[in-house]
Amino acid sequence: MTDVNTKDRYSDQELEEFKALIEDKIEKAQHQLQQYVDAYKNGSSNDTEDTSPTFKSFDEGSSTLSKEANSQLAIRQEKFIRDLKNALIRIENKTYGICRVTGKLINKERLKLVPHATLSIEAKNKQ
Repeated sequence: MTDVNTKDRYSDQELEEFKALIEDKIEKAQHQLQQYVDAYKNGSSNDTEDTSPTFKSFDEGSSTLSKEANSQLAIRQEKFIRDLKNALIRIENKTYGICRVTGKLINKERLKLVPHATLSIEAKNKQ
């Protein structure tokens, strides 16, 4: 196995492996985003619309909090998808896996766990 410190970029084969991993993560993330959006829009009728006004007023606060939470989750998920798509662009440019601070290759195991990472652990720890 080649030492990360002696290479200046990942091989085309390694980049293809990362690309497959990222595309799979994007697909799963988009599915999750759709679930958040559906929950935010409250597509299901599992609410208090058909109950008495007393129960409805108690539940409205909880419904609003739930919608806000789902909205925040959807925003985070959109950012995650955008970061993954940016990682695909870096793969195409053959700059994927290069730390934007140190210029060294990011550890392969880190990229498998956080495929949109742009910082090595060394650079991340200095922040």
